[in-house]
Amino acid sequence: MPPDIPIDAEQRACPDTAPARDGARAQPAASGSGQRSGHLFGDPDDEAPWEEAIAPGAVLLRRHASAQAEALLAAARQVVATAPLRHLVTPGGKTMSVAMTNCGDWGWVSDRRGYRYDPVDPASGRPWPPMPDIFLEVARGAAERAGYPGFAPQACLMNLYRPGTRLTLHQDRDELDLAAPIVSVSLGLPAIFLFGGLQRSDRTRRFPLHHGDVAVWGGPSRLAFHGIAPLAEGHHPATGSVRVNLTFRKTR
Repeated sequence: MPPDIPIDAEQRACPDTAPARDGARAQPAASGSGQRSGHLFGDPDDEAPWEEAIAPGAVLLRRHASAQAEALLAAARQVVATAPLRHLVTPGGKTMSVAMTNCGDWGWVSDRRGYRYDPVDPASGRPWPPMPDIFLEVARGAAERAGYPGFAPQACLMNLYRPGTRLTLHQDRDELDLAAPIVSVSLGLPAIFLFGGLQRSDRTRRFPLHHGDVAVWGGPSRLAFHGIAPLAEGHHPATGSVRVNLTFRKTR
């Protein structure tokens, strides 16, 4: 049985739509390399961690979390056991195809009332699960390596992607503290990361993300448009047929 993070039948049946906040969809764009020795969707397990700058203030830390991936996934399953994955609804009434949950002091939520951070899980009425120590360790280490020492994440949004699901171009701007970076950890199936500029009309570049890669962006790129292209079919020994993404933010 593939080691998928559990998701219930209702979530599996969710329609394959992932609207951005203004309904825009990610567009094809020029490709980034994402590799040093010919890898694209093959997991480059034979390579040591390395860095790929993608924009001012933005870097991909290749394989930065590979050594901690098993511990990250184990901790993620514990979070899901307390705060199950769910498909949020946008203020416009559309259901997101990517399943989500949170841990930490704050959780990102969306419903008819809008997008916001909430200290309470609306599904249970209880606080979100505490952020696991391994999450904090990886997020802080990645931020420091990318040039953002002292990062203190207060929220971790966990996204689970199945083949065909995507995240359309958007900006992360619900945080009160825009001085802190975004740290995003990829686990499981590979994906194509879409990274643009500060305007939706700016050129969008495409970067493959592999198991254990960490994207960090802040400073002049903090409000860059970004997203994930539709996930390709595949199987990864750590997660089966899914991709897990952990995104860390300082909310205030």
